[in-house]
Amino acid sequence: MSGNNNEQGGRLTINFRLNEKEYSLEIDPGERLLDLIRNRLGLIGAKEGCGMGECGACTVIMNGQAVNSCIIPAARADGAEILTVEGLSGGMENDLHPLQKIFLEKGAVQCGYCTPGMLLSAKAFLDKNRGREIRREQIKEGISGNLCRCTGYQKIIEAIYCYAREAERAEERKG
Repeated sequence: MSGNNNEQGGRLTINFRLNEKEYSLEIDPGERLLDLIRNRLGLIGAKEGCGMGECGACTVIMNGQAVNSCIIPAARADGAEILTVEGLSGGMENDLHPLQKIFLEKGAVQCGYCTPGMLLSAKAFLDKNRGREIRREQIKEGISGNLCRCTGYQKIIEAIYCYAREAERAEERKG
């Protein structure tokens, strides 16, 4: 960790990249990543669900992996690359990432509480498995850390599967 202790009550300075933007912030040693993202940076896509890393509502991608930000100390963000749902579209204002679009098209969004975490878990899973044929059973496993009370998961799984198939076809056309 490259964070520095400051003389102000043990606060740490951390440097990280969030949604393609550089940050250098002072944090309290016990601060959670979720609180830093929501309360200090105003990005409210990641939600407080269970507070124990069990529901996935707080999922963000950190260094390429889906993580539960409610149980990650903010200090672990030092030197990290973090993506929230707000950054999913790559900074293109008023535009959605193709995965977000297909969630909407396939009716995979109900109340929306789980959607940001579900999208980021799906993205991390799909990025990890890029270039491989993806089956529905693998998708179920890939999003297993995210709870949804509204959809029954079928439309979510179908949306992710359709996105994966479209990505496969696009790769085939390229190569």
